[in-house]
Amino acid sequence: MKRKTLKGALTGVVSTAMACAVAAEALAAAVPTGMMLPTANAATPSVVIYSTDFEDGDVSKFSKRGDNDTSVLAAVEEATAPSGSKVMSVTERSKGWNGPSFDCSTNLEPNVKYIISVKVKAQWYNNINVSLQHTTAGAAEPSYTNLTKGVSDGSWITLETSFSFPETDKDVSVYIEATDAVDLMIDDFTIATAPDNLDFDAPSLKDVYADYFKIGTACTAGELAPKTTKDLIKKHFNSLTAGNELKPENVLDKDACLAMAADGNDTDPQVTLNAARSILDFARDNHIPMRGHVLIWHQQTPLWFFKENYDEEGDWVSKEKMLKRMENYIKNVFTLVKEEYPDIDFYAWDVVNECLVDSGTPRKPGFPAQDNRYEQSPWVQIFGDNSFIKPAFEFAKKYAPEGCKLYYNDFNEYMKTDAMIALAEEVNSDGRYLDGLGLQSHLDVSNNGDYDPFPTAAMYKKQLDKFCATGLDIQITELDATVENQNYEGQAQYYSDIMDAIVANKDAISAVVFWGTTDDQSWRADRDPLLFNKDYETKPCFDSIIDGIEYTAPEPTTAPPTEPPTSPPSKEPVTWGDANVDGKVDLQDAVAILQFAALPTKYELPAMGVINADIVDNGTSGVNGIDALAIQMIDAKLLKTNQLPITKEKLDSIN
Repeated sequence: MKRKTLKGALTGVVSTAMACAVAAEALAAAVPTGMMLPTANAATPSVVIYSTDFEDGDVSKFSKRGDNDTSVLAAVEEATAPSGSKVMSVTERSKGWNGPSFDCSTNLEPNVKYIISVKVKAQWYNNINVSLQHTTAGAAEPSYTNLTKGVSDGSWITLETSFSFPETDKDVSVYIEATDAVDLMIDDFTIATAPDNLDFDAPSLKDVYADYFKIGTACTAGELAPKTTKDLIKKHFNSLTAGNELKPENVLDKDACLAMAADGNDTDPQVTLNAARSILDFARDNHIPMRGHVLIWHQQTPLWFFKENYDEEGDWVSKEKMLKRMENYIKNVFTLVKEEYPDIDFYAWDVVNECLVDSGTPRKPGFPAQDNRYEQSPWVQIFGDNSFIKPAFEFAKKYAPEGCKLYYNDFNEYMKTDAMIALAEEVNSDGRYLDGLGLQSHLDVSNNGDYDPFPTAAMYKKQLDKFCATGLDIQITELDATVENQNYEGQAQYYSDIMDAIVANKDAISAVVFWGTTDDQSWRADRDPLLFNKDYETKPCFDSIIDGIEYTAPEPTTAPPTEPPTSPPSKEPVTWGDANVDGKVDLQDAVAILQFAALPTKYELPAMGVINADIVDNGTSGVNGIDALAIQMIDAKLLKTNQLPITKEKLDSIN
């Protein structure tokens, strides 16, 4: 794209911004310090759920991570405290994973995007992580996700990130750990709801590129949980990839496999879709086609899968047994998908992933681990080479859903082009088993902060042209482009040049998939690689890839405004403050009121909820941000529900 003026001016932005600003202004005028973080022109301001600087000496919201965690948590005086004079000390840690944990299951709500901010100081130079622990649906063991990390050289650092979790997750907590068992100090810990600046008036990417190829995104179950992320995907994308949930570690059912092995059958791996269910349900319910990712990979496949009787301490299985396992595993995954989700269009599936190093040769034998930079392959350990790839495609072709195309997928594709093409030719040497090649396209815009992209757009185009000349179907499967020092204009130019190269080959390319939704949820979050920022706002690179594209925008389908009811729609009793009609009055009602006050057509309240929410100057001013303030005052125990409804004058006197 050449930064031309987009055909068809945007409409409605000014009126939306004004409505949001009014809501934020009303809140800012009345909210006590620390309770609300209004964002200018935000559709949904940020609401602080919990915040402490430990000046009250209370650390009861935090616990150590189980009985084997030796950490001792205490509020102590500290001369270097970033604010006040006290911090939470974390001493007597005997392992790197030891540290303070905050229980999300008790203190937070699922399906909400939260921002966590904390200041941390290590005893001496150490890597510090803020991580998420959660047990996904149907899983016997918890999963661990690093949310953000930093390095403390013995001084204070600030770590900030966002996270969410679906209602199907259990035992959810965020925790702070360090690489070594050093003492830690913690201060200014805050969790707040994330702002929502999703622009519903922006052009839809899937509409802009409707005549070219599918435009997709990837997400995890946690990333998908918030309503705004769902809205973003529905607006812009017509392809969805599960970021982790269809990888072998999440699909293989260990307990069921062990039960089969105990009965003498360790060649029929049992599988489950539980980890991916929220993503699959969303795709099905919203008619979004899906890319499956991935069946055969050296990473994120458990060691026990390659061992006799599924015992990770056992011997490696033979080639013959592994081929039987591979076939049954692929068959069972595809059979389960066809049985449980027959209405999802699985238009593509990555059968084999990342089997070539940058030189174009197979990986070394072994199991991927930190000490080998996760580069060794258990598949090569058993087969001695990449001879497992062709049978994997033969099995996949035999069992795949009808119409599902099969791909070999790899990264740094611009460095191993010839090797990938040769691999495809070998797989298809006696039949059409492999339909296409997936080019991940994890790219970089900056080098030490300067605009110095790698690969260059010219280099990327040269290799892309070669791939597209093979006659195979080509998909860009994991596109992102990192940037340093917030050089977003440079990022915009690079994205524009890369998309120019892709559009020039549109006849050979069937899908372009961005790897993630918003910058903060990306696996490369520290370098802002995506089209949308953490608040769901479009970035300059979004504009740069749609400018100059001729397309016909669909007709708007905005529903006519409706008059809010002035009396209960039935004989239901009024529950003052219960805006979301869930039977309780809490901060989720405040969030619902803020959303409704800013954009009532986007964030509708139930008819009874509109009545319940009008608690300040009832019947005179309608539902607005002051009603949300009253809910927050209830949460802060400054106001009681039996005082509702209340006048603005009385509320001001309490506040």
